[in-house]
Amino acid sequence: MAGHYYSAQIEWACDGDYAANAYSRGHIWRFDGGLEIPASSSPTVVPLPHSVEAAIDPEEAFVAAISSCHMLSFLDLARRAGFIVASYRDDAQGQMSRVARAKMAITKVVLRPLVTLVADKDPDPTWLTDLHEKAHEICFIANSVKCEIVLEPEPLKLVAP
Repeated sequence: MAGHYYSAQIEWACDGDYAANAYSRGHIWRFDGGLEIPASSSPTVVPLPHSVEAAIDPEEAFVAAISSCHMLSFLDLARRAGFIVASYRDDAQGQMSRVARAKMAITKVVLRPLVTLVADKDPDPTWLTDLHEKAHEICFIANSVKCEIVLEPEPLKLVAP
């Protein structure tokens, strides 16, 4: 079956005493467009100084990927429905929980999108909920994960055209 393929290069080199578990978890994520992102384990998982607090960690990236995919799906659906979105912000949050002995997982991601719409008056109040639900249904990333994803949209903001 044909499909789309996505790639990332992850590069790490030992810095510190690997055998003593006193080494940096800092590494680089490299993407096909040439973007390099400093990455690390989360300081909540591997304490400082062996994590890099300023770098993105896989858990943050997971939450961001879900939020970003939802936003892109929502923006496309809103455009197709004739709405003009001026801005979109999401204060997304993921929850890590123990799922079995010695096994942790992101078990819940809460998306809190705040949409600013260009309009003279409030649209039908159901449109926002409906579009978020449809965006969730078609989001590639949401369809790829097994954790609960909760949508808690902020009240719609309007700006005059």
